[in-house]
Amino acid sequence: MISRTALSCAIAFAISARTLAGQSSDERSIRSLSQQWQQYIAEKNVDRIVALHTADAVVMASNLPVAKGGGSIRAMYNDLVNTPGLKLRWVPTKIDIASPRVATEYGTYNQSYETPRGRTSESGNYVTIWHKVNGHWRVAVDAPISTVPMPAAWPAETTQMISRSNEQLTWTDFSPPGFPAGGKITVLQGDPFSPGQFVLRLQLPDGYQIPLHWHPTGEYVTVISGEAQFGTGNAVDMSSTQRFHAGDFAFIPARQAHYGRATGTTVLQISGQGPFQLNLGVPK
Repeated sequence: MISRTALSCAIAFAISARTLAGQSSDERSIRSLSQQWQQYIAEKNVDRIVALHTADAVVMASNLPVAKGGGSIRAMYNDLVNTPGLKLRWVPTKIDIASPRVATEYGTYNQSYETPRGRTSESGNYVTIWHKVNGHWRVAVDAPISTVPMPAAWPAETTQMISRSNEQLTWTDFSPPGFPAGGKITVLQGDPFSPGQFVLRLQLPDGYQIPLHWHPTGEYVTVISGEAQFGTGNAVDMSSTQRFHAGDFAFIPARQAHYGRATGTTVLQISGQGPFQLNLGVPK
């Protein structure tokens, strides 16, 4: 006859075994969802990405506003997946099944993408909190933390006068991804690809087509020589552009998609706040 003590131990062992098995199954499910998530980013499938999140999910990415809820998360991922040449991968270090309905995942990530001055990369750590909703694991909180240090403070303006002779400017090729060959660029002041004010010039050959693109910061444009056409909107329509001649000025607000064309050899002077990022297409 089995003693009560032995029976209690057997029951406890059985319950523990079932719990461990359940946690192992949940961990495998989350690992699989994490892989699918990365695949959806590579495929630019924002609908699937949003569906992996709870209705009130929160994303707290480094140096970005908090995104809360499906609409904000959709807008954030629309921008992310359209980053030129984006490659994003993360590896879970541990997945902890805290309860039947809550799990925590943490690990490391690495991403790389194209910029006007070449390919750049970033790495960091992340924490993701999963909630089980109607039997399915969904992301409730996602917090990727970049390990790339930000500048301690906004760069101070120089206290000395800076001048540039037009005859002594040094021009280099301007060929960011998606833009035609033939453009040239020279920097007059600052670093366009770092935080702070900058002034640069673009030299474009006759007929140069500026593709539809946008910037996360405002753009101040002055035509130095030649002639340029600029248009705004979600599609290229050269019939709706405005012509700008030498001395003319235009301000293009942040996140406003625009395009253009040069007539004759054209030099544009552009200033703004860095980093100066070029994103093809229109913001989502």
